[in-house]
Amino acid sequence: MLFGNPRRSSAAGVFFASMIEAVLAMRLFKLGALAAAALWLSACASVAPPLPVATAAPRLTIMMSIDAFRPDYLARGITPNLSAIAAEGVRATSVKPSFPSITFPNHYTLITGLRPDHHGLVNNVMNDPVLGHFDKPSDDPRWFSGGVPLWTTAEQAGIKSASVYWPGSIVPVNRIRPSYWATFKKSAANDRVDMLLAWLDLPAGQRPQFATLYIDEVDIAGHEFGPVSPQVNTAVVLVDTAIGRLIEGLKARGLWTTTNLAVMSDHGMAPIDLKRIDYLDDLIDPTIAKAVNPGPFTSFVPEPGQQARAEAILLAPHPNLKCWRKDNVPVRFVYGKNARVTPIVCLSNIGSAVRSKGGRIGGGDHGFDPADPNMQAFFVARGPAFRHSAVLPPIDNVDIYPLMAKVLGVTPSPNDGNPAHTAGALR
Repeated sequence: MLFGNPRRSSAAGVFFASMIEAVLAMRLFKLGALAAAALWLSACASVAPPLPVATAAPRLTIMMSIDAFRPDYLARGITPNLSAIAAEGVRATSVKPSFPSITFPNHYTLITGLRPDHHGLVNNVMNDPVLGHFDKPSDDPRWFSGGVPLWTTAEQAGIKSASVYWPGSIVPVNRIRPSYWATFKKSAANDRVDMLLAWLDLPAGQRPQFATLYIDEVDIAGHEFGPVSPQVNTAVVLVDTAIGRLIEGLKARGLWTTTNLAVMSDHGMAPIDLKRIDYLDDLIDPTIAKAVNPGPFTSFVPEPGQQARAEAILLAPHPNLKCWRKDNVPVRFVYGKNARVTPIVCLSNIGSAVRSKGGRIGGGDHGFDPADPNMQAFFVARGPAFRHSAVLPPIDNVDIYPLMAKVLGVTPSPNDGNPAHTAGALR
């Protein structure tokens, strides 16, 4: 079922939401104007009047992802809403993403508890011997059939689910997808919050009890300007304001005290050193091997009959990157067994990247070694299921799935997580 964005509740909301969406579409964050807009929006954001709700509302569970949000962003003093969630509930010291540390593989890991090599989304862009080419926006369920998303398990248990743009949510797995979902489009964080709140205005019997919400402003700003830029700070403020809008919307609907809200990210962001770029044409002749999705993590497919030459060139020592045959990727990455993994994979040193000549190079990127501090993700949660003022040691992102399955009250599908690692999060 496809739903559009709900109606704005004020003229100010229309003006500023439109302004933010235009800025994001251009991928330019003008610090002065946007910072002022963010603060103004924080003060003035209004929430659409809710429909009547039952006096005894059932528990609601929300998983929210802020793409490329690093744990240290919480220490910048610009996230009052996220900081309050962390103080009232649980926060992890850090979260290690799965390899490769990029968006689609890690979002599907968060929602299935499986490593990318196990659920099959091994890259944002990939090739399959049977299915052909994949470049993120696909509704073919065969690409996603290697894992069972939590919304599928919830629906099977009779728990209505909703998803605002979480990667993979438009695809039926086991012929099931969320009761409420939407095809991705560029939009501001407030718009996405309003979409979820509109679904929560449905009558009690139709209202979702599990929801996922994906927001990408911080990732966009990080790619363009780098993680230590004022533009990233502006994006962080905007997203934190949207979280405040969500909280106020839940309170207005009488749902806040019964809601378990978990906010997380898929990976971090590292600054790129323009002096340490490896250009594809200099690295290897495209008639010998072609690159798939070049970046800090780059896959290579040798041309027919060129495997030995490609290996001789790419597996040789390089100052800024290390390459492996797929059957020789370091064990700690848990990567290389899946048929969709290319014959050769390369990992750049932190701050470097593989790029095509002539292409624009932004100030930040991800895809580096998941163990690097720049790649760490974050996790905070609060609600009736979570302990008060608890701090977890560093965890792995596969551990979040079994935790959220327990919070939701469903039996998790087979996964790579360890519930013991997050046991201290729950009451």
